[in-house]
Amino acid sequence: MDPITAALIAALAAGVTSSVTEVGKTMLVDAYNGLKTLLKKKFGEQSRVVQSVAFLEDMPTSEASKALVHEAVVAAKADQDPELQQAAQALLDQVQAQPGGEQHIQNAIGSYIAQADRGGVASVNVNRPPQEH
Repeated sequence: MDPITAALIAALAAGVTSSVTEVGKTMLVDAYNGLKTLLKKKFGEQSRVVQSVAFLEDMPTSEASKALVHEAVVAAKADQDPELQQAAQALLDQVQAQPGGEQHIQNAIGSYIAQADRGGVASVNVNRPPQEH
């Protein structure tokens, strides 16, 4: 997953859109809004990238919404922009600074995919009918 999509998903999972009462949370919201503002500045309010982020905010746990953001970011080459990469990293740093904030998010789209992270184990088991001889 590209760093911009990962940062947006992590921030939403950390509750960036909920009410802000703590200083640390305010910094998280500021970093999130900073990335969104930069996306709007570079691609426009009505761009596919910005609109996909709005869909993700409406349905933050939807795999389809996450995939839509990733697709839009990659199509616009936003993931290759150093300024956007820096803003995404700043957002991820703020997510990690939150209590329980370090999260490992993986997103896989397709068939027969297994992912493991940090010493984990993953496997894919596909049931096939016995072959006739």
